[in-house]
Amino acid sequence: MESPLNCTSANFELLALARFRSLVAFLPQDAEIFREPWGRSTVLCIDFANCPHLFSVDQEQARLLSNAIASLGLTTSVIFRIGSKIVGWKKLKTS
Repeated sequence: MESPLNCTSANFELLALARFRSLVAFLPQDAEIFREPWGRSTVLCIDFANCPHLFSVDQEQARLLSNAIASLGLTTSVIFRIGSKIVGWKKLKTS
């Protein structure tokens, strides 16, 4: 458990992304998950560069991704990448 004295925004970000990964355990462990700024907002990036042969997200998995992202308040958009190449983008519905 994190010490209350070590609660920086960077630590919070790492904890939120670790929690996200635990909620979407179907994603390959080799997939990199991070957030990055896009204009005036932030998007969640899921990069399959280390496992491009595993890039496949079905409708149920997309629903689980959306629910996990919304429950953690991470962003309203997710980008799927293979390295620097964007292979998918999903705008999430806001409540």
